[in-house]
Amino acid sequence: MFLHIVEAKYLEGYKVEVTFNNGQKGIADLSAALRGRVFEPLRDPALFAQLRVDDDLRTIVWQNGADLAPEYIYFQAFRERPELHAQFRTWGYMN
Repeated sequence: MFLHIVEAKYLEGYKVEVTFNNGQKGIADLSAALRGRVFEPLRDPALFAQLRVDDDLRTIVWQNGADLAPEYIYFQAFRERPELHAQFRTWGYMN
């Protein structure tokens, strides 16, 4: 099954409450992703807060064209869950 985001709600700072197509719901702190030409403008909390879920990409996107892989957002939301660490290693998010 491919992982997709079905709902996202801006909370505060760089935190987003996300719901995935596998039924899991969590809070992802996306501050670590805000580097590079496309993502640096999103350090402005007002711009970051304008996130939405794209119907075609099925992930979080912003008006400036930035988007993040659903797997990365899932990792940020559930990185503390040991039972998921093997999957995160497979995706390349953990050593």
